[in-house]
Amino acid sequence: MNTQGMERSPTGTAPVGADPSPSGTRGPGHGMRPAAGGNGPAGAAVVLGVISLTTSVVFVGGPLGVIGLVLGLVALRTAKRTGTGRGMAITGVVASAIAIVVSVLVAVFTVWYANKTQECYQPDSFRQYTQCVRQQLSGE
Repeated sequence: MNTQGMERSPTGTAPVGADPSPSGTRGPGHGMRPAAGGNGPAGAAVVLGVISLTTSVVFVGGPLGVIGLVLGLVALRTAKRTGTGRGMAITGVVASAIAIVVSVLVAVFTVWYANKTQECYQPDSFRQYTQCVRQQLSGE
């Protein structure tokens, strides 16, 4: 190795200004792209979308779906700006929207059923109740 004209470090192991690491890197993470921050609203939208979808038949899913939909739309705007979380945001928006629709349909059906069978609410037995409901729903 030709070391003429090169100045040595005080320890005498490597020339001054040379990289002492054998691979030529300059420390951990050098030259690597920094980790992008996640899209928090997108993750929250997916979680709320799935929960609201599973609970939409008991009316809890409607309000959770609205919150999930809002978070999903916020996450889509964030994804447009940062480039991360677009798929999760879309999943959250779709699941939340479906949950809202299912909750509304369940509410409409419940109101229709209650209106149609309101005469049957104070029976003496369950058998009388079911008989009354059948009569009301069949139009007799």
